[in-house]
Amino acid sequence: MENIILPPKKSLLYRIGKLPLFIPYQRLFILVTLINSYILYKSIYSWNWFQVDNIALNSLARVILFNFTLAILIRQQYIVNFLFKVATSVPKSWPLFIRRICAKVYHFGGLHSSSATMGTIWYCIFVGAIYYGVINKTHEISISILIITPLILVLLIGIVIMALPKIRTKFHNQFEITHRIGGWSVLILFWVQMFLFLGQELTTMPLWQKLEFWILISLTISVILPWLRLKKVPIQITRPSNHVALTSFNYGVTPFAGSSTALSRNPLLEWHSFANVPSPDQDGFRLTISRAGDWTGQFISDKPEKIWVKGIPTAGVGNVDKLFNKVIWVATGSGIGPCLPHLLLNETPSVLIWSTRTPEKTYGDNLVNEIRSVQPNAIIWNTDEKGKPDLVKLAYKAYSDFNAEAIICISNQSLTQKVVHAMEARGIPAYGAIWDS
Repeated sequence: MENIILPPKKSLLYRIGKLPLFIPYQRLFILVTLINSYILYKSIYSWNWFQVDNIALNSLARVILFNFTLAILIRQQYIVNFLFKVATSVPKSWPLFIRRICAKVYHFGGLHSSSATMGTIWYCIFVGAIYYGVINKTHEISISILIITPLILVLLIGIVIMALPKIRTKFHNQFEITHRIGGWSVLILFWVQMFLFLGQELTTMPLWQKLEFWILISLTISVILPWLRLKKVPIQITRPSNHVALTSFNYGVTPFAGSSTALSRNPLLEWHSFANVPSPDQDGFRLTISRAGDWTGQFISDKPEKIWVKGIPTAGVGNVDKLFNKVIWVATGSGIGPCLPHLLLNETPSVLIWSTRTPEKTYGDNLVNEIRSVQPNAIIWNTDEKGKPDLVKLAYKAYSDFNAEAIICISNQSLTQKVVHAMEARGIPAYGAIWDS
């Protein structure tokens, strides 16, 4: 690999735009923040929401709901699949610069995190406005509202804090529980709060004519929908090594390539998503689960006979291969799982680079042979024999030799970011998970 020479990086200005700080996820976060900042500015200096003797609580409440509506709906499985469907429907004959932009569709999480954060900030203002009104006797607020409103704020702040990247990574299980239980609690309390405010109003407008009512209905349906497909299904597990479990089960639907499914052994506390590996002309699911934490380790050791599944197969980053004529797949370890369905279908010509420990011993001869049958030119790098490779150089060489249009990297967070940034800094389209959930 010493003979592989990488092309020079683009200009400094170009590279700055490709830094992790300015990826589309962050740009969306900044955009939503600026929009909310503009609304706050107008509310103070033009719309008079914050008059000394009258604060527009209804207007504040609507801004809060609009933000949380975006935060919740953008994560809804049907909406996620729709976004991917639209983005990846762009013809491969279109210019590459358009297709490479469409392939950034998986950064939609920036809308989720930014609108949730902004909604929480607006709610802080809302709580302050309520207590200001009570102290200055400009608003009559019931004791019930004065109790429930700060309770919602505490829950929202807790959810936001637990979602901060470093905290989420270190305490992922607690993050999951806080997001789920805290989110449900906030939604229920929003309903209670709405009815308490309605009880104080003098208006006789029917409930169904109020926008807030229909917003909460939409959010409630969105949250409940995946749970309507909750099932506990039998699961077959093959364990080629103590590091990996190859699983299969039938959930009543056939997954599509590039989708993931959430599994749980305790559906109220935690869910873990894994890439589906559908077999051509075969129903049901296959998943590759590697030992990467307490849950996966216990799963592999216990080999449970049944598992909880909910929702529908949901599109992931691998789907962007549909936008390109040729791609390079870069995977390490169990990252082969999300790549495998695309390799088996072979709808987009590709070359695989897979770096892993003793592949046959770890993942089994059947899986490795299945990969080799559809990828005879694959670079399968045994790290136990050769050590860790320079995946940046290997990816670039494969990209250049194969005349590919993009590189898709499925690995751990640091390595994915390294490969993607190194390629993007040289003007090469590259994509990989962003760990935003």
